[in-house]
Amino acid sequence: MIVAAGLTPAWQHMLVFDLVRVGEVNRARATYSCASGKVTNVALALHFLGGRHRSVISIGGIPGGSIKEEFETLGVDCRWLETRCSTRECTTVMDRTTSQTTELVQNGEPLDADEFEAFIAAYAEEVCSASSVILSGSLPPGAGTDFYRRLLDVTPSTARTVLDIRGAELLATLDTHPFLVKPNREELGMTVGREMNTDADLQNGIAELHDRGAQNVLISDGSDPLWLSTTDGMLQIHTLPVNVVNPIACGDCLAAGIAWALENSTDLTEAVRFGVAAATENAAAMLPSRLDTQRVRKLMQKVTVAAADAEL
Repeated sequence: MIVAAGLTPAWQHMLVFDLVRVGEVNRARATYSCASGKVTNVALALHFLGGRHRSVISIGGIPGGSIKEEFETLGVDCRWLETRCSTRECTTVMDRTTSQTTELVQNGEPLDADEFEAFIAAYAEEVCSASSVILSGSLPPGAGTDFYRRLLDVTPSTARTVLDIRGAELLATLDTHPFLVKPNREELGMTVGREMNTDADLQNGIAELHDRGAQNVLISDGSDPLWLSTTDGMLQIHTLPVNVVNPIACGDCLAAGIAWALENSTDLTEAVRFGVAAATENAAAMLPSRLDTQRVRKLMQKVTVAAADAEL
């Protein structure tokens, strides 16, 4: 079973415009609202892919109630931790003329100490029988940079851990030897404290994560190839061309797709190919994480892999 956990879901508003004119009144041609945020997107992706999974998510207020209602309508298996503060709301502005997407992100509000402890206790109960774990998303104020490390301390050593986190929170986990860490290129630079201007910079950053304890490292870089570093060496996994409708949750579908494929006895390279296909499928739809397993499998056949030192 896959267990996903995180503390910063969001109720997402998506507004589509023919053209956004800054400083003027803009009227959307279409609007959508749905559950989102990294952990929520992962939970939805796992649900639509199928198989055994359960998520542990903190929610509060009216936006949290909207997320819970949507999950219950869809039948997504989740354990909710109610908080005193309200779940954040975020807005995505899509300009169809320029193909630009602008994110207006509300940060998560602080949780109380007892709410953090309740989350850890609930996670510990749910993770007992997990074979894979996905921890993702930013932490709300008050969590401390060691919060994800505390979750890993109660995670069975037999579970594959997939970490979609960054910075000090990621560094604090690396001595637990997580199975896979997957920051993007910018987040890798933030984590190791220097810019990733060249591929050599990136490879040195990856090596540092390995030296600190990560078993496998996956770095995404927008539409450019992903870098996968394992004990067998470095590979590049090519992305697929796609007419992007909504980029929200592509990285989350990548993480969910990898964990799902690993649950189905696929090796890591093949799992990443499946994850890239899941991200591609997601980008072509308006609502995040509504994946179709058969379409993802077909897309996966087009995802190619090359040695990192090969000419692209």
